[in-house]
Amino acid sequence: MTAEEETGEFYLRYYVRHKGKFGHEFFEFEFRPDGKLRYANNSNYKNDTMIRKEVFLTPAVLKECRRIITESEIMREDDNNWPEPDRVGRQELEIVMGNEHISFTT
Repeated sequence: MTAEEETGEFYLRYYVRHKGKFGHEFFEFEFRPDGKLRYANNSNYKNDTMIRKEVFLTPAVLKECRRIITESEIMREDDNNWPEPDRVGRQELEIVMGNEHISFTT
């Protein structure tokens, strides 16, 4: 990993949703630049309520996340051939690492 990848800006967000029998259900997590991990899960199955959690991660955990992203080469991906989101489901992935930014939707 380059020094920029290790110490530069870092943000990751993943979101997936489904609209169906139980309404708008979704799962989302976000790694923020200040080390905060935010999690949300909304399901109406059996009248569940939304779950929201927040926790701060250690620098070692954030460094490992950066390493995994770097080794996966996801920052080199191109989503031009990916399917478009439809009215039923959608996924979003956004990553900022150093001076690189990707945002995929399918």
